[in-house]
Amino acid sequence: MRLLRGLHNVPRDFDGCVATIGNFDGLHLGHQCILAALRTAAEDEGKPTLVILFEPQPKEFFAPDFAPPRLASFREKFLDLQNAGVDYLLCLPFNEALRSMTADAFISEVLIQALKIRHLIVGDDFRFGCDRSGDYQALVVAGSEHGFAVDDTPTHEIDAERVSSTRVRTELSNDNLAAAAVLLDHPYRMSGRIAYGRQLGRTLDTPTANVMIKRTKLPMTGVFAVHATLTENHEEYIGVANLGVKPTVAGTPEPSLEVHLFGFKGDIYGQHLTVEFLHKIRDEIKFDGLDALRTAIQSDKDAARSYFAARPDSFRF
Repeated sequence: MRLLRGLHNVPRDFDGCVATIGNFDGLHLGHQCILAALRTAAEDEGKPTLVILFEPQPKEFFAPDFAPPRLASFREKFLDLQNAGVDYLLCLPFNEALRSMTADAFISEVLIQALKIRHLIVGDDFRFGCDRSGDYQALVVAGSEHGFAVDDTPTHEIDAERVSSTRVRTELSNDNLAAAAVLLDHPYRMSGRIAYGRQLGRTLDTPTANVMIKRTKLPMTGVFAVHATLTENHEEYIGVANLGVKPTVAGTPEPSLEVHLFGFKGDIYGQHLTVEFLHKIRDEIKFDGLDALRTAIQSDKDAARSYFAARPDSFRF
């Protein structure tokens, strides 16, 4: 997949595409249905697939304090879309210039002139333009005038309810990891580069990998039994992770992901780790000192090992 950061990076000889627009936060089953429709339309048109998304996400631009926590960082979105077989990812900076762009200008400058769009798939509730005057019907009219097709995104439901990023967040915040995994078609996961932390885990007899998750808000917090994979060599581990703000020892309120990998010995600083959250052990708690924290961590490790020992699948290693 080729990443295009901004319209100025669209090749001058770009010869059209089949596109969709959205946040694609978490790439749940609903998103996967959209991408399946995109691939089908691209085969019919003989053109590449292209996904348009915005950084920051529009709600983060307009009301950062009230924007929902992300399910996926930009890097995670990129990898998910790449694995889904998307040909191009166009990332448009959501700034004052884009916020001020009219609906007509977006159609003309982005869809027609830059992308030479042949087929567009968006939701029938899609709105765009500085005055939000752009809608699905406006795209249909523009498509009939300029020779591109417009289709509504397919809706995917589970238990008679639409699959959405909001629904995934709700399940995660309610500690229902199994339900979130159904919506995502895999366990909820985070990934990032392993960086040097405060090395406090070593003093607590539990060395941890400090995963840079690049989030200001989290969809859930707590201590979890996890399955982790090193991106560079595909080595897999089970372990226990703390996702949150580490209230007993943290010097700042910034969210962090600390992972203890069972049986691991070595140096993995600088590598990328993907962490799947399989089972919640407990909420984050502020303990009365490091001795109490050390005791709790040992209990967490025991709980995680018991969880994996009871599983009938391949995670028992």
